Amino acid sequence: MSEKPTPAPYTEADLDLIKQIIPHRYPFLLVDKVREIEPNVSAVGIKMVTCNEPHFQGHFPSKPIMPGVMIVEALAQTAAVLVGVSMDVIGKDLLTYFMGIDKAKFRRMVVPGDCLELHVKALRGGGKIWKFEGIAKVGDEVAASAEFTAMMDLRG
Repeated sequence: MSEKPTPAPYTEADLDLIKQIIPHRYPFLLVDKVREIEPNVSAVGIKMVTCNEPHFQGHFPSKPIMPGVMIVEALAQTAAVLVGVSMDVIGKDLLTYFMGIDKAKFRRMVVPGDCLELHVKALRGGGKIWKFEGIAKVGDEVAASAEFTAMMDLRG
């Protein structure tokens, strides 16, 4: 039986560290910071929602609303940072692929000016396949929630 890798010594990740863990870049990098990282357990991502994001040009020009799928993607990127720290794959070529999204619910619109908090909790993980529970909040209000499964592919 193989041992779990020793986690990297981080409890938070700034934008530079996030970019060393996940391959996403503008316009698809949807996490500005990750804090409260507890390896193999949970993390909280932060996304400052601004009017300059490209999806607002068409969703919707007269009433900009962050698409629900982008909120779920932001949860997944936060989860990928949690995995990157948990497996200490910083600076390596980690790709993350959705395998399933379940129980997705959308409760509050997310609009420019909002600070989106992305709470993720690992339900199962430690290897290639991880399952998470995610809750996206603005202040005390739940904006969205979902469970999702992802495959981690370390290429490199």
